[in-house]
Formats: sequence, structure tokens, C-alpha cells
Amino acid sequence: MIKKIASLLVSAALAMPVLAASPQGVLVASEMSGYTAPRLNSHSVLILNGLTGEALYEKNAHQRMPIASISKLMTAMVLLDSGVSLDQQVTVSDAEIDRLKHTTSRLAVGTTLSRQEMLLLALMSSENRAAATLARTTFTGGTSIFVERMNHKAQSLGMTETIFHDPTGLDVRNTSTAADLAKMVQAAQKYPLIREFTTTERHQILSVRNRVLQYKNSNALVREGDWDIAVQKTGYIQEAGRCMVLQAVVGSQPLIFVLLDAGASSARVNDAKNIKIWLESHPGSWLAG
Repeated sequence: MIKKIASLLVSAALAMPVLAASPQGVLVASEMSGYTAPRLNSHSVLILNGLTGEALYEKNAHQRMPIASISKLMTAMVLLDSGVSLDQQVTVSDAEIDRLKHTTSRLAVGTTLSRQEMLLLALMSSENRAAATLARTTFTGGTSIFVERMNHKAQSLGMTETIFHDPTGLDVRNTSTAADLAKMVQAAQKYPLIREFTTTERHQILSVRNRVLQYKNSNALVREGDWDIAVQKTGYIQEAGRCMVLQAVVGSQPLIFVLLDAGASSARVNDAKNIKIWLESHPGSWLAG
């Protein structure tokens, strides 16, 4: 009798699903806890269901860190909120030369473009001088007033773990958390021009001395064309590592991806792909509707 009971207990145990352990420090939605979560390279990660706000995967989501050119999403929102003419021509000046990180730019001093084209280059190709020119020329008072507006906008969105010191993200003091950046992505996707410009694959401009310059999107996922992306932004400075935020449809759900401090451009892209594969492999567990 005892042997029979023991045999039944063993059989019952074997029939139960095995709950896979998540990587250390990783939290996943309860409905995904039975499946092995991917190990991602990015130091800080947050994947949200854009409809319900449910966190499907998170790691160090409230750790504050530099965000590099992810900052340009806020720059774009402040510019568009200002109501200034996007058709007005603005010119790159000596003030836009990067004296902080000493990065280079193909936008030569003296290049004149419309604000709209500057915004496209800032969002699509993460052009720092374009973002800096927009910030300098939008408000009376110049860049300092623009940065104040960036911080006011962040506060209005409930981004309590965020601060901006410049419009480009070259300043290491531009810091935030994955949780706050998810709020920024949700806000940014409500702007049609931000959606259009962050997902534009290529663009060319006429620079000084009638020089034609070809630009491409900084995000490999956009260039590959396999994802249904509504809005995205990449970022990099040494202190921030490789960063990426985006809203994309997976299954039938809009998901928000925040990936901070990956070791390489390929690592942030692979992290996004691995999350997508993981979720698509178990659609009945998390996919609503």
C-alpha cells in the first residue's frame, strides 16, 4: 500500500509542469513564469504590454543610468509642443560643435535646413548637431530654456527618476530609468511626426557647397524591415552603453521595449529579438484578446 501511494505521488509530480527559474534579478509576468526567460545582455530591461501596462519582463527597471541619445525623444516632443514653424530654416553654428565628447558630425557649420528636416535627422540618424540646433533656435533664451522645458515635460509625464542637462544626450548627466523611459515612449508615440521620423529608413540632404549627404536609420531593426515598429530611438555614449527604446506590435499587442547599457549594437538588437521570440513561442500565456 505504501509503495502504491509513493508511486502515485511520483507520477503526480512528474505530471506537473516544471517552473523554469528566471535569470538572477529578472522578474517576469506570472503567466510567463513557467517558461525559461531569456538571458539578455542589456543591464536594464523593461518590456511592457502597451495596452494593459503589465510588465512582461524586467531587470533593474528602476536603476538610474545615462540614457545618451534616447534623450532626443524628449527634445522632439518639446520642439513639437512649442508650436514653432517647422518650415523655418535654421543654421548650424559654432555653438553646435561638440566640445564635451568631441564627437564629429557631417552637418558642417553653416548648413541650413528646415526645422522639420533637422528633426528628421535627429530622430532617424541621431544627428547631434541637428538636435542642438533645434534646441538653440526654438525659444528666446536658447538652449538653457529648452532644457528647462525638457525637464518640465518629464515631470508632467510622471518621470520622477529622470533629469536632462542637454538636448542631445552627449551629457552623461542625462539620466533616467527603464520605468521612466517606458512612459516617455508611450508619450512620444502619440506624435505622428515622431512616429514617422523615427521609422524612416533613409534620407538625403543638400549640405554646404551643394554636397549631397546620405543618412540612414541608426536602428538595425528598422533597416531590416521585419518588425512592425511604431516609434523607436537608439542611443550610445561610452558611459551609457548601447541603448534602445521602441514600441512594436508583437502578436496583436503593442509592446514597449526599453533596453539600456548593452555591450554592443548587435547586443541590444539581439536582446529585442530574443524577447520577441520568447513571447511568440508562448502566445497563449500572455497574449490578450
